[in-house]
Amino acid sequence: MPLLSRTAVASDPAGSPDDRRRPRRRTALVAAAAGLAVVAVGTPVAYATLGSGASPEPRPAVAGAVRGKDYVETRLLFGTERPDGGPEVTDRQFLEFIDAEVTPRFPNGLTIQDGRGQWRDSHGVIERERSYELTLLYPASEARVRGGQIERIRDAYEKAYAQDSVARLEERLTADF
Repeated sequence: MPLLSRTAVASDPAGSPDDRRRPRRRTALVAAAAGLAVVAVGTPVAYATLGSGASPEPRPAVAGAVRGKDYVETRLLFGTERPDGGPEVTDRQFLEFIDAEVTPRFPNGLTIQDGRGQWRDSHGVIERERSYELTLLYPASEARVRGGQIERIRDAYEKAYAQDSVARLEERLTADF
């Protein structure tokens, strides 16, 4: 005997109001569950090292064959508004900063993304500003040396543009080029 849906078995050909809502509820639940699964699986494990100088712990190996070598990905988040009320850091100023402070230390490459950020200041006020995200990727064997270079980059930006801080996020990963 073929299986029939609840709406097909109902005595009302159009189905009851409850029967018409069930497919939408089920679709919404399936979509929500799929979205949570994507977030749970795709969320990277990262932590902030705000000046601690500590290097990240290695991640456990993924099941199966892994290609590539151990690398560290460091992301730096640069704000553009000055807490002292001065003019915001322009694109040109930021790129000049990259040329002078970052490129000499990381000549093999880097990535810059424009962003919008927000944070709560020391007075409890939510501040919103244009920002930049700088991504650096380097061999894990260079982490100790690179860590000092990254701290010098952060310090230079804080001093040059009167910033309270430059956030630092790091993650160990495997990369293959």
